[in-house]
Amino acid sequence: MNKSDDDGAIQKKYSDALNVAVQFFDVQKAGKLNEDKITWRGDSALEDGSTVKLDLSKGMYDAGDHMKFGFPMAFTATVLSWSILEYGDQMEAVNQLGTAQDSLKWITDFLIHAHPSDNVLYVQVGDPVSDHKCWDRPEDMTEKRPVFQVNASSPGSDVAAEAAAALASASLVFKKKDSDYSSTLLKHAKQLFSFADKYRGSYCDSIPGSATYYNSTGYGDELLWAASWLYHATGDRSYLQYVTGSNGNDFADFGNPSWFSWDNKLPGIQVLLARLTFLGEKDTSNSGLQQYRETAEAVMCGLIPDSPTATSSRTDGGLVWVSDWNALQQPVAAAFLASVYSDYLLTSGKRQFSCSGSTFKSSDLKKFARSQADYVLGDNPMKLSYLVGYGDKYPQFVHHRGASIPADASTGCSDGWKWLSSTDPNPNVAMGALVGGPFKNDSYVDDRNNTMQTEPSTYNSAAMVGLLSGLVATSSVVQSFN
Repeated sequence: MNKSDDDGAIQKKYSDALNVAVQFFDVQKAGKLNEDKITWRGDSALEDGSTVKLDLSKGMYDAGDHMKFGFPMAFTATVLSWSILEYGDQMEAVNQLGTAQDSLKWITDFLIHAHPSDNVLYVQVGDPVSDHKCWDRPEDMTEKRPVFQVNASSPGSDVAAEAAAALASASLVFKKKDSDYSSTLLKHAKQLFSFADKYRGSYCDSIPGSATYYNSTGYGDELLWAASWLYHATGDRSYLQYVTGSNGNDFADFGNPSWFSWDNKLPGIQVLLARLTFLGEKDTSNSGLQQYRETAEAVMCGLIPDSPTATSSRTDGGLVWVSDWNALQQPVAAAFLASVYSDYLLTSGKRQFSCSGSTFKSSDLKKFARSQADYVLGDNPMKLSYLVGYGDKYPQFVHHRGASIPADASTGCSDGWKWLSSTDPNPNVAMGALVGGPFKNDSYVDDRNNTMQTEPSTYNSAAMVGLLSGLVATSSVVQSFN
């Protein structure tokens, strides 16, 4: 594995970056930590769920505070599963597969415990109002940690279906490694999908406080996402019929490319189902699947800079631009999808596709994916790596409580605020944190109070791990996840 790029050679830059990126999951872990991987982290949230006699201690904090939001946490797991399923060989070649699987299991263990009966799912631990009154280390938390559930009378189709997608995809990851665990994951995934589909409604209506932070704009995409993963996990054609029948017509928004994120799963669904037309499905004439593939192709055509339908929304430095807040989420997620789609083209032998009459190659998509990764890693006007711990110059004032407070400091809820406003760099490096990112003019203000730019998140990291894994080496993807 040390010849040319086309020969499957390890690309050291991306290998080194992947080694950094996977560490953020260890930074974010709650519960009783098995190992001292991050020296300044310790056990935390050990009593989470105790008020309802459940062990909800595991899982991960979503960003720089100490909330556990089930919706983005489950999405983190789904994207991490997908990354492992497509690029597990590349991860293993650079000794990161075990770390990624361990991080995935930390979330799926939580989701299993959060699903104590068929139609009940605990989707939030902590009260964001009281949580945000504190600036403390997770190990020192004293504030109350209430738990919130969705159920048949207070439904949450979006979050329950996302949890189903996470567990169904993870069941494939662990199928050979731990078949009993894989079966447990799949059982819960099926139950959660049935619950999400039967009792329809948004979790934001059932738990209004969540909407301030992770407002779901609709649950239809999550239902399709879960069914797509359940089809991959089971081969049960009822799930395929679910996404290609009336539900697809209702929710898939065929023909309209969009941006992949914790809220919008449609581009992910389109690429995942296109996989079947490239590599899996004998009946490729299925008109529903073709509509997903055509929309996936429209997404890809929007990404390649020379395409007639390319998005014009880019910074001068070349980063795809969608949002001021957490600007890196969409370009990194889009680049991950571009890498995956490129490899579907390559593996199936269909190396070309058309964008409004112009022909492009799989390598054009890989080039786009590489351009976004390179921007993140320092090839940008600021000459700054937005991946904390990678390169010589990266953010020093990450909006992250644990990283900002010395590990030997003893702080309560409110006496840690001095660390937020401190003009000293963070005493602890939040290794692998992918911060929010630059403004549209490619500038970045490294200030702990600048939340929109300096706060990292686990779902950013999941997409970054997938993107880097796809760039570590050139090789085909597996024909089937099973």
